[in-house]
Amino acid sequence: MRRLTRGLLGAALAVLVVSGCSEKHYDERGKADAPVAGRAGEDSPAEVYNFPDGFGNLATKCVGDGRRAYATTKWVSDDEDDPEIVPANAVIVDDPGCRRR
Repeated sequence: MRRLTRGLLGAALAVLVVSGCSEKHYDERGKADAPVAGRAGEDSPAEVYNFPDGFGNLATKCVGDGRRAYATTKWVSDDEDDPEIVPANAVIVDDPGCRRR
């Protein structure tokens, strides 16, 4: 029983250590989410459509009165010698369904 408890505590500690570093890891590389001054702005979740591996996922949400945004995820190849980076794409279109309430 002690071994199981020690093992679970060790695993929990490892998760905490790794999760504590992840934000700094992405901030240093310019990959973290941009800060919003005073936490102002619309913060509702987007609808996310997952595509199979090798294809960018798609997220969409209303971003203003009568406007909808679509964004794809960024993709980076696993080839360390010649990495291919495909940037995320974003498009904003008219959408009458996106009205202020």
